[in-house]
Amino acid sequence: MTGAGQEGGRGSARAQDLEQRLAAVRARIGAASAAVRREEPRLIVVTKYFPASDVRILAGFGVTDVGENRDQEAAAKAEELEELPLTWHFIGQLQTNKARSAVRYAHSVHSVDRTSLVTALGKAVRTEQERRAEAGAAPRSDLECFLQFTLEPDAGPGGRGGALPADAHALAEAVTAADGLRLAGVMAVAPLGASAPEAFARLLEISASVRAVDPAATAVSAGMSGDLEDAVAAGATHLRIGSDVLGPRPGVG
Repeated sequence: MTGAGQEGGRGSARAQDLEQRLAAVRARIGAASAAVRREEPRLIVVTKYFPASDVRILAGFGVTDVGENRDQEAAAKAEELEELPLTWHFIGQLQTNKARSAVRYAHSVHSVDRTSLVTALGKAVRTEQERRAEAGAAPRSDLECFLQFTLEPDAGPGGRGGALPADAHALAEAVTAADGLRLAGVMAVAPLGASAPEAFARLLEISASVRAVDPAATAVSAGMSGDLEDAVAAGATHLRIGSDVLGPRPGVG
C-alpha cells in the first residue's frame, strides 16, 4: 500500500476500496483489448461528486487522467490538486460563459457540440494565453476538442447534448479554423436501451467524416462502466469510467 492509503483522513479502507475497484477496471480493459488485439485505451476516471481526496488517492495508484462534468467542481479540484501530474478532461455539457474558466485547467473538452462553443473556447484560449504571458507563466498547450454527437436515431438539436451527425463536417472545420484549438476526434454516449455495438459503429462512421477534415483527429471517446468492452471492441481510444472505480455517488446509495 502506498502513502495514498492515509490521504485526507479517509483512512486505509477507502484507499483499499479504490485500489480494488481500479484494479478490476484495469483488468477488464486489458482483457477487452487483448480479445480484439488492440492497444489499451486511455482510462479517464470520472470523479464528479467525489472529493478531491479521492482523486489524490487514485493519483497514488497511477491514475493520471481525470474527468469532470461541472466547471465549478472541476475548477476547485484542479486548483486544490495543482501539484499533482494530472490531466483534466471536461466531459459535461459546457455553457459558453464557462469556457474562460474551463481553459484554465482543462487539457481537453469532450463535449464540443456547437459552433458557438467553438468560438467561445477559441476566445477563451486567447485570453488565457494573454493572462499567462502577463503573469510570466508558460503558455498552455492547444485545447484538445472532441466533437460530441448524439447517437439517438431520431434525435433533434438540444436534449442531452450532442451535435447531429450531419453537422460533423462543418463542426470539424470550425475547430480546425480556430487558433488555440486542436481537433482530437469524436465523443458519444450510447443511448439508453440501445445496442452499444451498433451505437459505437455509428460513431465510427461519424469519425470518418471528421477525419476527412483533419486526418489527425483519430481519437474516439466512448464507453463507460457498463459498456467499456463494447467500446474497446469498436476502437475507442478513451474510456470514461466513473462508478466502477469510485462506487455509488455520494448520497445516491
